[in-house]
Amino acid sequence: MTDYKNLKLIATSSPHIRAAENTRSIMLDVIVAMLPALAWAVWMFGFKALTLTAVSVAACMFWEWLYRNLMHKPQSVGDLSAVVTGMLLAFVSPVTTPYWMIIIGAFFAIVVVKQLFGGIGKNFVNPALAGRAFLLGSYAGVMTTWIDPAANKAPLFGSTADIVTSATPLAFMKGTGDAVATSFAELTGKYTVTDMFLGNIGGSLGEVSALCLILGGAYLIWRKVINWQTPVGYIGTVAVLTFLFPKAGTNLEWMLYSLFGGGLMLGAFFMATDYATSPVTKKGQLVFGIGCGLFTVFIRYFGSYNEGVCYSIMVMNLCVALIDKYTKPARFGVVKSDKKEAAAK
Repeated sequence: MTDYKNLKLIATSSPHIRAAENTRSIMLDVIVAMLPALAWAVWMFGFKALTLTAVSVAACMFWEWLYRNLMHKPQSVGDLSAVVTGMLLAFVSPVTTPYWMIIIGAFFAIVVVKQLFGGIGKNFVNPALAGRAFLLGSYAGVMTTWIDPAANKAPLFGSTADIVTSATPLAFMKGTGDAVATSFAELTGKYTVTDMFLGNIGGSLGEVSALCLILGGAYLIWRKVINWQTPVGYIGTVAVLTFLFPKAGTNLEWMLYSLFGGGLMLGAFFMATDYATSPVTKKGQLVFGIGCGLFTVFIRYFGSYNEGVCYSIMVMNLCVALIDKYTKPARFGVVKSDKKEAAAK
């Protein structure tokens, strides 16, 4: 006869959902999705791309382990979230970033932005983007120096004084009037749309190949790690606005160069879809993506900064609670009087 007194029954709030996925498996899928972009970065920029990514990942894991050890909290390094943050931080940094600098960025991302707010799932902005914003504000010269991959590779160690640098495509697209028309003509003469799509251009380590990032994003959607609403809303908004309001060239040309230049694809598939800093409802995710697209175009068109992905996503991160509030589904069986009573308590 069963001894019911010794049974351990755990009752949790409904609904009761059984799934094989956990944080580690989800993060592993994200890591797999980023491998094509990493492989392309190594091919274009040299092995410094791989070593910089490895240092960033190791630093993020170390800072998370150290903080939780010092605070006597359960270790969370095994969930691989620090690995993802480390890879993304490297991806949004120039390949010429010194190793010591990426370690500082990892500290800010993991300790200040993530752990001080309670750890995974409790940070209010994307840690990797916050780390990049911190490095850009502290070391603007280094963070805005781009290697010309057609001319040289980044050295593993030592000075980068002898490397050939070049402006990113978005730098050519900055300005107004005749100036931007001239620079955009120079851009189209230097890089074709195919070059932009494949990634034969300068830029941050993991953002140059739109093809690799789209493949990684499609893998995440296929694996149901992310939903299509945020990336489609984000990329679609940028596409529509840049097509309707080109600053130079033809409408289609300007749109394609705007989509494939900078960190739009990386941000849309890997940053804006972060679980902790994006809405939970599908309608909210679409609104979030549209908002990111609007801010990105506004910054690129009216701001002094060439890129707008980093700050647009972080601004929308701060609006997630509001978006969730106004896009939550209706609760059937609840009348207005019950809602008022619940709000008054």
